[in-house]
Amino acid sequence: MAQDSACRGIDHVGVTVPDLDAATDFFVRALGAEVLYDTLRREDGPNSGTGLEQRLGVPPGSRQWAIRMLALPYGPGLELFEFDGPRQRDAALPCDFGWQHLAVYVDDLDRAVAGVEAAGGRALSGPHPLPGPEAGPRNRMVYTRTPWGSSLELITYPDPQPYEEHTSLRRHRPPEKDAPS
Repeated sequence: MAQDSACRGIDHVGVTVPDLDAATDFFVRALGAEVLYDTLRREDGPNSGTGLEQRLGVPPGSRQWAIRMLALPYGPGLELFEFDGPRQRDAALPCDFGWQHLAVYVDDLDRAVAGVEAAGGRALSGPHPLPGPEAGPRNRMVYTRTPWGSSLELITYPDPQPYEEHTSLRRHRPPEKDAPS
């Protein structure tokens, strides 16, 4: 790790959703997220105008209706935004430019897939083994879609990975459930 890097890790991921309450319900049910606070309550919105347009780089006429911060178990946070405006597109697919998916580490992949589906999402396929430098007997992943179409990867790698034989660097892995932080 770079000695002089100011980066300490991911604090939160921002996700624009079509309905703040429905998205909150999905993340609570599917991932065990908890609501921390509302930065912008719907009844206090919308935020709009040149200040918003400059700060976020959104087109003129965009309106920010609500913002909510969720806490995922073992971090990072999820910041949900509800917008409307002159230029909204469907959720990005993995083939589109830009940030394309959120990946969450899970201990029980099959249970996590069932949780996503029970919350209104869908798995794109069955779980797959992790390939090459990530391989291991129980190391697996699956892509899912949220109810509004965003890509959500569920991943688990409880077994050592081949890349670990060639470097002392390690991927971030959330702490064990009952381990002290």
